[in-house]
This record gives sequence, C-alpha cells and structure tokens, in this order.
Amino acid sequence: MKITLAAILPRTARTKSEATDRLLADYIARTARTIPCNSQIFDTEAALLTWLDNQPGRVRAHAILLDSRGQQFTSEEFAARIGRRRDEGTQRLVLAIGPADGWSPAALDRADLLFSLGRLTLPHQLARVILAEQLYRATTILTNHPYHSGH
Repeated sequence: MKITLAAILPRTARTKSEATDRLLADYIARTARTIPCNSQIFDTEAALLTWLDNQPGRVRAHAILLDSRGQQFTSEEFAARIGRRRDEGTQRLVLAIGPADGWSPAALDRADLLFSLGRLTLPHQLARVILAEQLYRATTILTNHPYHSGH
C-alpha cells in the first residue's frame, strides 16, 4: 500500500513555514520506513479528483477526506482502519485536506470515508502536520513500536 497525504492549497494561499514544513517532512519520512508515504499539494479540488481517478492499480484509490462532519477516531481506531485497508489489499490510500470552503458534492460522493481531526478549525499547514503525526502513530501502533504508549 502507498499512502499520500494530499491538501488543496491554491498557490495564493500557500505560506512557507520552516517549522511545519520540517515537521511534515519528518513524520512522512518516519512513516515511509514502514509504509511508502508522500505528501502532495493540489491547486484545486478538481485537480485532486482527476489525479485520484488516474491512480494506477487493480482497484480505485481509497479516499479519506478530512471534514469537520466526518467520523472521529482514537489513535488506536485510526490505526486499525489503516491496518484493515492494508490487509484488504488497498494499493493506494489518500488522506486529503480539502479546500477552505469545504468539499463539493462531487468530492463527497467520491469519498470512501469522511474523517475529522476534531471540531476545532485548523490552518491547513497545521492540519497537515497533525495528520502526518497521526499516520506515523498509526504505523507505530500497527508494528508495536514504543512511540505510542497509549496516552
């Protein structure tokens, strides 16, 4: 399975932050030691959906869209979902942070799961770091690594 952390950030809304960029890169590199993982930014939702539908593989990419109305999970529950996708043969898993004004009906229809990090509103760059950390945490839970101590 290959995982992509995607985000929709128009070029005009992109800001450079060494701190968040460094954290994001670190968590993606840590995750990639266990499961191939990368990060990708798209200018528009349409570009993300086109890319999603053009991913190679026997089955379509599994899309988890972050949305405030989505399901919330504990770290253990999130890890279990990732583990099930892996064990069921998912080839491509995409976790996507949407546009500032929310997902379109077409994107919501394409979603395999709506996932919420919580009811707080977070800036895209910070949400990307939190998502990357939780993905790394999920891989450590799945491999019984001591990073996740259950609290």
